[in-house]
Amino acid sequence: MGALHDGHRALVRAAVASGAATVASIFVNPLQFGAHEDLSRYPRDEAGDLAALEACGCSVVWLPGASIMYPTDDATTIVLAGPAERWEGAARPAHFRGVATVCAKLFGQVRPDRAYFGEKDWQQLQVVKRMVTDLHLPLEVVGVATVREPDGLALSSRNRFLTKDERERALRLHAVLSGTSRVLAAGGPADDVLADARHELAQAGFALDYLALVDGPTLAPLPAAGPNARLIAAAQLGSVRLIDNVPVQRNERP
Repeated sequence: MGALHDGHRALVRAAVASGAATVASIFVNPLQFGAHEDLSRYPRDEAGDLAALEACGCSVVWLPGASIMYPTDDATTIVLAGPAERWEGAARPAHFRGVATVCAKLFGQVRPDRAYFGEKDWQQLQVVKRMVTDLHLPLEVVGVATVREPDGLALSSRNRFLTKDERERALRLHAVLSGTSRVLAAGGPADDVLADARHELAQAGFALDYLALVDGPTLAPLPAAGPNARLIAAAQLGSVRLIDNVPVQRNERP
């Protein structure tokens, strides 16, 4: 959606490295914002974005307007279940309907062989993968590892709205997730471990939407670490909503 940072540029570089011509779309999608969310506040920097994309080797940039994406006689959206039903799906009703619908439209307009999505938005990645599979769309969805600041904060266009104090406190999210992942991987009881993590984040000033141990592809909650387990979280810190996730791999005894 623009306001590109190193995480976005990593997606472009991964696409360019494949040897194919690379297309990037920039469209701040109103359909994925709720009634009280920050559509008007979402950062926009078209000139900076175009320069960054050119520097990364992007071949084409597609910048459709709202009237192209959603003409007045538009009557179709994507209805989702499965990995879209919990977590972000519950915290932000209709959000994934907007994400899936705009992705389906962009895939139809551009006709890519592959589409690259960051793992920071883990649930979004799984929702788009499921949609592409279920609708037999002729492309591969490729996940790219989360890009972080040197201190661990996951890159996000909204990070610029954090105050200096909030920016320092924001580091606790990834630190707590990483520590909790290690405890869960060692076989700690998920309910108790997650309760401790939630308390720690609340004490640091986070207003949690969720912190959960889930099956990576389906986003179904897990009682303990296992294959494909993922620890996911979303929390409000000041005016900024932060999301992050880390893998959890159970330590198997020899």
